[in-house]
Amino acid sequence: MSQRYGGEFSPKSSDRNSDTQHDGGPVERSPYHGKTRSRAGGRVNLLFLAPLPLAFLAFFRDPGDLILRLLAFGALIGAAWLTREGILAQEEYDARKIARRPAIPRKLFGSAMTGIGLFLAGSVDGSPIIAAALGLLGVGLHAFSFGLDPMRDKGMEDVDSFQTDRVARAVTEAEKHLRAMKDAINRTKDRRLEGRVDRFIATARDMFRTVEDDPRDLTAARKYLGVYLLGARDATTKFVDIHMRDPSGTARAEYETLLDDLEANFAARTRQFLNDNRTDLDVEIEVLRERLAREGVRTE
Repeated sequence: MSQRYGGEFSPKSSDRNSDTQHDGGPVERSPYHGKTRSRAGGRVNLLFLAPLPLAFLAFFRDPGDLILRLLAFGALIGAAWLTREGILAQEEYDARKIARRPAIPRKLFGSAMTGIGLFLAGSVDGSPIIAAALGLLGVGLHAFSFGLDPMRDKGMEDVDSFQTDRVARAVTEAEKHLRAMKDAINRTKDRRLEGRVDRFIATARDMFRTVEDDPRDLTAARKYLGVYLLGARDATTKFVDIHMRDPSGTARAEYETLLDDLEANFAARTRQFLNDNRTDLDVEIEVLRERLAREGVRTE
């Protein structure tokens, strides 16, 4: 049996790398499609660096000052960690159309820990009043710089709370599988493989957003959000183990083929959901027009 070969610059390869495909398959996307720059960097990283002088200078002081400085260092490092986790939780909250507010207001606790750390640091050489003022200033500046945590659920107003709860739980579980896939593939240090997994993740999240728009789709999508993603996670973990031992083996091609099949199935199912929703909309519009016609209102 003849076998077709194609390179990076062959016509078939060029067609696959285009923005759209003519055969109705999944759309090839940039690895950066749908991504936004994380805010859990830059200023947040400075929060981890700023307390370091406290730990260094603590060992050149008497025992009382040593304890205060180390406590202040621990409080500020804890505040930095809480702030970073709070920002990551808010980014996940913002990315979803239906989401519950974070159970723990990490950024709020981070502001409080910042105030405590600065109060302790100010207590070493200053009066309690100056230390308290420094702590309050730290709380205010932290809240101004990083904002507050989301304080209410999103996308759950005037809808069936039972259905939205089911969707929120299913999407949360599905996101865990995607994060596990991403963490596993990052072990390979292969940018191409990471980009390929990112494209599949973007396609899967398209389905998540579609289900969040219409929770009635959850029943049909549950197999994709559960069984298929669980299988993809396990396959990714096993592939990485094999690839790390034998990078030149055939496992890579088989894994990429698996991702192609999964992406095509997810994309096709998402399009079906969208078409079904469009059909429902057309029916509702037609019913509305008939009612308006009976009332003597003309519609164009």
